Amino acid sequence: MEIYIALRYSYSVAKEITTGEYQALAELRYRLRKFVGEGDAVARAAGLEPQQYLLLLALRGLPEGVEATIRTLADRLALKHHSAVELVDRLEANAYVRRSRSRDDRRRVLVTLLPRGEKLLEQVARNRIGELRASGAALVNAIGALLENGRSSRHGKQAVNSSKRGWGK
Repeated sequence: MEIYIALRYSYSVAKEITTGEYQALAELRYRLRKFVGEGDAVARAAGLEPQQYLLLLALRGLPEGVEATIRTLADRLALKHHSAVELVDRLEANAYVRRSRSRDDRRRVLVTLLPRGEKLLEQVARNRIGELRASGAALVNAIGALLENGRSSRHGKQAVNSSKRGWGK
C-alpha cells in the first residue's frame, strides 16, 4: 500500500495528466464497460446470471495446480465467502457444478465443473472470445495510448536528464 501511494504521489508530482491521458483512460473505461455489459447480456441469454458465468469461467480458467475451493473462487471473483457459496449453490442446483469435500482436509470444499456447465460456459465464452477478436483492437489501443504516453514522458525526462549531464550528445 505504501509503495502504491508513493508511486501515485510521485507520478502526480512529476507530471500533470494530459488531455490525451484523460481521453485514453475514458476510452479504456468505455471499452471495458461495453465488453462487460455485452458479456452480461450474452450470459443472461444463455440462461446464466453474469456472476454465475464468471464463477464458471474462474473455475475453468484456474491456473494449473490451483485447487478449486470456495475460498479460491471467492478470491478470484473478489467476493465474500458466503456470496461464492450462494453462487455455487445455484450452479449446483442446475447441475452445472458439483461440490465435494477434500479428502485431505474435510473442512475444504472443492468445486468441479460438470459437462452441462462446461457446455454452457463454452457457449458464452466462444461469443466473448469472438467479440474480443472482432473489436478488441480498440481496447488494446486504449491501453496502448496510456502506456505509450507514460513511456514517452519517462523517455523525454531521461533525455532531458542525460543532456543535462552531457550524455545525450
